[in-house]
Amino acid sequence: MNYWEAIVLGIVQGITEFLPISSTAHLTAVSALLGYEIDNYGVTAFTALIQVGSIFAVIGFFWRDIWRLFCAWTRGLGDAEQRGADYRAAWVVIVGSLPIGLIGFALRGFISGSLRNLWVVVAALIGWSLVMWLAERVARQERDADELNMGDALVLGIVQCLALIPGVSRSGATISAGLFRGLDRVTATRLSFLMAIPSLLGAGAFQAISEYGNIATYVGWVPTIVATAIAFLVSVAAIAWLLRFVAKHRITVFIWYRLALAALIATLLLTGVLTAT
Repeated sequence: MNYWEAIVLGIVQGITEFLPISSTAHLTAVSALLGYEIDNYGVTAFTALIQVGSIFAVIGFFWRDIWRLFCAWTRGLGDAEQRGADYRAAWVVIVGSLPIGLIGFALRGFISGSLRNLWVVVAALIGWSLVMWLAERVARQERDADELNMGDALVLGIVQCLALIPGVSRSGATISAGLFRGLDRVTATRLSFLMAIPSLLGAGAFQAISEYGNIATYVGWVPTIVATAIAFLVSVAAIAWLLRFVAKHRITVFIWYRLALAALIATLLLTGVLTAT
């Protein structure tokens, strides 16, 4: 991979990771347009690794919240009287992050192989757009961060696993689940950011260790580092923008983009410009 390709993919990752439009769908489609085999283990590992740049952006953006939740969690473990809203929220993040880690590890071969198909991306973009539309239709937005509970952790954690399908969107999945649970849009979005930290850091670390040779052979470590750094910088801006946006707008606005992207990819597939794998 040359440097301009790494920069392009880093920008794509940074913009799309936290918007409900699926970063994996974009990275898969753009990688295919650049001529890469999208089911190659080196390429799929590259995709997982540059997401770490976006996660470092979350950590940098929310470090005060992360520290507050960590302190509340440690205090609550030793003193039941300290178990307030932040203690419960910390447990929601922890428990909600477990399912995607377990399922992602168990199905890693299937996820990196059979699911890396652009027709899967097209179907997921369309299918989850319908879910996002329904989530906004039924959204009550009557609960905030002080009212999070274990039910939220289980539902959001399980739904987040669907983001392993390219085209669903991890943020789109968790925000939609939060709306179905009655959370306000900002709380659901912030929770989506925080729940991403353990799973994506774990996925990135696993890919770095297990696919070290494939990354070096098929992509190169310097381009991977460049793309990760670019993803970090762009993600900071994307996070700030999305938090302001969801405070006043519905996520259904992203549906039109998702459908347009699905139509574009399908057209490129049908005309032979792209191949499905």
